[in-house]
Amino acid sequence: MTPDQTHQAIETVFRIERARLIGGLARIVRDVDLAEELAQDALVTALAQWPHSGIPDKPGAWLMSVSRRRAIDGFRRERMRRLKHAEIGREADETRETSVAELDAALDDDLGDELLGLIFTSCHPVLSREARAALTLRLIGGLTTDEIARAFLASEPTIAQRIVRAKKAIRDAGLRFEVPRGGNRRERLASVLEVVYLIFNEGYSATAGDDLVRPGLCGEAQRLGRILSAAMPDEPEVFGLLALMEIQASRLPARTAADGSLVPITEQDRSRWDRLLIGRGFAALDRAVSLGGATGPYALQAALAACHARARRAADTDWELISRLYDVLRQVMPSPVVDLNRAIAHSMAYGPQVGLERLDEIDRVEALSDYAPLPAARGDFLLRAGRPDEARAQFERAAALTRNAREREFLLRRAAACAGPA
Repeated sequence: MTPDQTHQAIETVFRIERARLIGGLARIVRDVDLAEELAQDALVTALAQWPHSGIPDKPGAWLMSVSRRRAIDGFRRERMRRLKHAEIGREADETRETSVAELDAALDDDLGDELLGLIFTSCHPVLSREARAALTLRLIGGLTTDEIARAFLASEPTIAQRIVRAKKAIRDAGLRFEVPRGGNRRERLASVLEVVYLIFNEGYSATAGDDLVRPGLCGEAQRLGRILSAAMPDEPEVFGLLALMEIQASRLPARTAADGSLVPITEQDRSRWDRLLIGRGFAALDRAVSLGGATGPYALQAALAACHARARRAADTDWELISRLYDVLRQVMPSPVVDLNRAIAHSMAYGPQVGLERLDEIDRVEALSDYAPLPAARGDFLLRAGRPDEARAQFERAAALTRNAREREFLLRRAAACAGPA
C-alpha cells in the first residue's frame, strides 16, 4: 500500500475501535477526557509504528495495550509529583499507593462490556436529552463537535459546552462506566433507546434548517442500534427499535424530490425503497416478536412501518391494520403525538370525517398547540372532505408553525393547491 493508503487504513481501524477503546479506558481511569486523550495518543503511536511493522492481527488489543501503559505511567508520574511536595504525609502517600495498586489490578481485568458500558453512561438519565445525544455522537459515533453542531444546526461552541457539561456531570455524579444490572437496567435501557431514536428522528425529519433529511444522523443511529442488538441479543425492544429504524431508513432515497422538497409516503416511488434495509428490518422485528416483545412501543411502531413496507403500491396499504395497531400503541405508549397519528390512520381507513372527529378529541391538548403536523393533518382531512377553503387556512397555519424550510414550502404548496379542485 502507498503511505496515504496505509494512513487511511490506520484511521479506519481506529474509528472502528475508538469507542470500545474509550469505554475500556474510562472504566479504568474514571475520566472521559483522560480516556479520549489516551486513545488519541494510541492513534499517534499507531501512525508512527504501523507503517513499518504492519497493522497487527488484533489492532484493538494493540491500541488498548499502548493506552494502558500510558495510563499507568501517567498515574505513576502523578504519584511522584505528589511525593515531591513536603506537605504530603505518610497517610496521603499510602492512599495514593492504593490507587496505583487498584489501577494495576484494573489493567489486568477482563474489560468485557466496555463499549456497552460507555453507551449506558453517555445516555445516563442524569444528563439532558440533548446532552446525551451530543455525548453519544462524540464518544461512540466519533463525530467532531463541528459535525455534531452542523447535524443539529447549533453553534460549535454550544455543542462543545454541552459535551463539557455532560462529562462534568458524569464525573461529579461518580458514575461507573459499566452496564447496569438488575431492575435498574430496564430503566437505563429506555434512556439509551430514547437517545438513539432521537438521533435517528433528527436525521429522518429535521426539526429546523433547509434540509428535510440528514442521512448521516440516521446512519449513526442505525449503527448504534446494530451495536446494541449484537451486545444485547435477548432485549426485544432493542430489536424493535432497530427494526423501526431500518425500515424507516429504507424510504430515505424516495422521501425527497430532486430539489429537496418533501414527497409524502403515499406519493413516493416505492421502487426506490431500499429492499436490503427492509429485509433487515423485518428480521429484527421477527426477533423482537420471538423474544415476546410484540407489544413493546418500538416493536409496535416497527410493525406500523412494516405495513407500509409490505405494500408495493400506496393503494395496497392496509390502513385498517395500521389503525388497529395504533389503537394498541395508544394503550401501550399514550401520547398526544400517537393520538394524532392514530387520527391520520383512521382517516385513511374510514374516511376524512372520522379523522376530523379523532382530531376534535385532541384539539385542545396544550402539547400540540404549536405543533405543525396537527393543522397539517386537519388541512388534509378537510381537503379530502371537500372543504378546500378551510383546508387552506389550516395548511397556512401549519406552514407558519414549522421551523423546517422544506416542510414550509410543501405546506404552502398544499395551501395554494386548495384553490383548485379538491
